[in-house]
Amino acid sequence: MKKITFPPALLAAALLTAPLGAYSQGTGAGGGRPAAAPATPRRAGGSLTGTVTDAATGKPISYATVSVLDASGKAINGGACGDDGAFVLTGLPAGTYTIQVNFLGYKDETRPGIVVPAAGGAVALGSIKLAPSAQALKEVVVTGRKPLIEERVDRTIYNADVDKTTQGGDATDVLKRVPLLSVDLDGNVSLRGSSNIRVLINNKPSTISASSVADALKQIPADQIQTVEVITSPSAKYDAEGSGGIINIITKTDSNLRGGSLGINTSAGLRASNLGLNGNYRNGKFGVSLGGFGRASYNQPGSFDNIQTSTSLVNGQRTTVEQNAGTRRNDAFGRYTLGLTYDFDKHNSLGASVAYGVRNSDNYQNNLISTTLAGITTGVSSVRDVKTTSNSGTIDASLNFTHTYEKEQRELSILTLFSRNNQTSDFFNNVFAPSDRSYVGQLGNNNDSHNQEITGQIDYQTPTVKNQLLEFGAKDIIRRVTSTYNYFYDASLAPTSPSLNNSFLYRQNVAAGYVAYTIGLPKGFALKPGVRYEYTTISADFSNGQGVLTNTNIPNYGVLVPSVNLSRRFDNGNVLKLAFNRRIQRPSLQFLNPNVQASNPLSASAGNPLLSPEYTNNYEIGYSTQIKQKVTVNFSTFMRNTTGAIQTVRVPLPDSLNPNRVAGALLSTFRNAGTENAYGGSLFLGVNTGKLSLNGSADMYYA
Repeated sequence: MKKITFPPALLAAALLTAPLGAYSQGTGAGGGRPAAAPATPRRAGGSLTGTVTDAATGKPISYATVSVLDASGKAINGGACGDDGAFVLTGLPAGTYTIQVNFLGYKDETRPGIVVPAAGGAVALGSIKLAPSAQALKEVVVTGRKPLIEERVDRTIYNADVDKTTQGGDATDVLKRVPLLSVDLDGNVSLRGSSNIRVLINNKPSTISASSVADALKQIPADQIQTVEVITSPSAKYDAEGSGGIINIITKTDSNLRGGSLGINTSAGLRASNLGLNGNYRNGKFGVSLGGFGRASYNQPGSFDNIQTSTSLVNGQRTTVEQNAGTRRNDAFGRYTLGLTYDFDKHNSLGASVAYGVRNSDNYQNNLISTTLAGITTGVSSVRDVKTTSNSGTIDASLNFTHTYEKEQRELSILTLFSRNNQTSDFFNNVFAPSDRSYVGQLGNNNDSHNQEITGQIDYQTPTVKNQLLEFGAKDIIRRVTSTYNYFYDASLAPTSPSLNNSFLYRQNVAAGYVAYTIGLPKGFALKPGVRYEYTTISADFSNGQGVLTNTNIPNYGVLVPSVNLSRRFDNGNVLKLAFNRRIQRPSLQFLNPNVQASNPLSASAGNPLLSPEYTNNYEIGYSTQIKQKVTVNFSTFMRNTTGAIQTVRVPLPDSLNPNRVAGALLSTFRNAGTENAYGGSLFLGVNTGKLSLNGSADMYYA
């Protein structure tokens, strides 16, 4: 396959020949900030820096407006603060100015007599505190608006709380609107054509997303999502898992709440019903929150039609089989979270949370008929009624401690996490004779499994010199995966050589350490290199119905994961990004579970416990721009090289799983299928005028 390469000279020219205007925004480790565009062009000189904070709480005020006035009171420069309340205003000639700061709900703050020296340089204003205002406003005209899309040095941020079109849905509805992501009809998510992604909820992993990303998303209501971070080039701080990248879903919190509130919303209908809870209470140092959403759907009729053609590897015989059935399904899912916080003082805080999620589904296929259209023999080959049950329950419990220092951005955090997903996947068949539809017997499979993770993590970050940040830490993950399964048959349907293995235990331990460094450079540049090392130990055991234990030798392995992100924010707010990172994709439970799901006689599926991880090198370049703060345009291109790629393969269904010898029956499983090179690009266009919200995207992908 022909590879796409980018000559270094071309990339250097793109960066160095771009407009090199005045340094009009902060480039510190906290990420990019909105550009401060001067109203009247002037010769570059000094600059003003500072942070706008709440006088009562000391917390930064995002998007406050900062104006620079000359001696006549005319505004000659200005801009909006970033998320962290900080601002940098550049290109100021020597002179004496007045600074005005304002934000809705606060009293205006004025600082006269600010001198920019003739020698230029940065003038630090420090913390500018705004006092809350109790004045009743008859009319409010908001001229600024939180952007729908934000670009940081290593991620794209979608502000879901700005987009009101997803209210009443779940996380799947939100992710459909996020740049770079694609969601199919079943809720499966892919990032730039890859479904090997890591999903975090409030920066924490969950075993439910390891078992099924689609199930995890359906348990999170859209109304509770504040932002979605798409991290296509994760820094060394993040786990190396997820060859396609990381999706971090941040839910809403109200840390400034005093007192309490409780909200309940519910609905019921002939096809579905919902129950949502949202409560908060805070009194001084202690806070508690309760949130969740549940939905039940029932009486969902449908139909199933499928045509499958297979070719024998032995004699080349082609067989074409058609299937059809009437379907019916019932679903129930939800996720509820209890959170606790305690602030010992302004530098030490403790947080704890417990979340429980459930996903239950019963799927019926009535009168499932398989008809061979072409092959050695033709006609109806199988008739049966099928019931498939999939029940899943997940508990996530976390305890984390955070210590901040007097020095801004210096922080120590300790995280512990317990996560467990219990899953039941059963199927049951009533089999009938193809000739006269007489009852033949029953067959089925029961499969109970669980996926458990215990995590300990410590992170430390500190600024070193101006606009530079050092981060390092360590992490250990202990995973246990268990699958117990058995098959049952009536005598007339029992295979001659039934499968012996009926228990599978998979142990995995991942120890990791990392270091990352963020450098804010002049001209709007930001550079973030990092390296992470992970060492994985594995063991796997099988046992059969007689208790005979078989140990499978799976080798341990280590992986060094480098990453580098480079971005430039121009004076007009446009952002150019280049990135490289190496990723690893370890097979999860759905890929490892050896239990064969054969509810459909024509198409069975099973995992492969001997899978090795796949390794991926990612290269990307992206550009984003905003037009009058109402239209967001984001486009990017990427190249991805994967070795040991995990792919789905289909092989003839073994006779032991095909007692009726249905012609053309196939088994879907997984193998490390070799090397994959992928190339692609994406374009996102978003319009948000306040009254109108319209998003659209296009993705191109070749592998």
